[in-house]
Amino acid sequence: MPHAPLQLLIVDDEPLARLRLAALLREIDEPAAAAAGEAGDADVALALLRTRAFDGVLLDIGLPGRDGLKLAAALRGLPKPPAVIFVTAHAEHALRAFELEALDYLSKPVARERLRTALRRLAQRLRPAEAAPPGAPVIVVSDRGRVLRVPRGEVLYLKAELKYVTLRTATHAYVLDDPLAELEQRLGDGFVRIHRNALVAKAAVRALERRAVEGGDGWAVRVAPVDEWLAVSRRQLPAVRDALRG
Repeated sequence: MPHAPLQLLIVDDEPLARLRLAALLREIDEPAAAAAGEAGDADVALALLRTRAFDGVLLDIGLPGRDGLKLAAALRGLPKPPAVIFVTAHAEHALRAFELEALDYLSKPVARERLRTALRRLAQRLRPAEAAPPGAPVIVVSDRGRVLRVPRGEVLYLKAELKYVTLRTATHAYVLDDPLAELEQRLGDGFVRIHRNALVAKAAVRALERRAVEGGDGWAVRVAPVDEWLAVSRRQLPAVRDALRG
């Protein structure tokens, strides 16, 4: 039985940014979500949140007056606080955002698939009995004695270390025993190999620059929303460029 659309409040001081987010929400049918309200500053947003319930807030950080981080802190005092998904050009605030228990942190311009991933996480939080959609690819990981199924859409990158592989999501890092080559086959076309020891979700790549990483100068990609830089080998540089253009 279909669920009612997620009810979201869009908070951004730029009208065009609010329009674009609302349009992206209309393009996503799983999970269904609706722009149920809009606000251009923190005061208007708080007034709306005190009069009706929202499942989540798509929240910009650079608001006039009280910024998005302060608004997120204030929301925690509401009787039933909505989940917060930051949507911002300010990547440097990611750590503070997750200290405020943000559900996700999306970098502008927002990719539709990244927004879909954030909405799926929100839906799973609201409907914990439900797993990922039937047939959705997942990676099984072990975390402190629990076996978890991480949807492919939540994976930002995988990096091979000495005897294990680190799987990184927006909020967690997991250690896997599976070989990187095997994981690459399971993950499919949504990922690009940037180095012999690393795979990155194409939707998470935000920049490609020359910079010092891992003890030397070379090319590196910035991975959102964690704002980490990973080295790109010369051999993989053309594939990474193609992923950015895509």
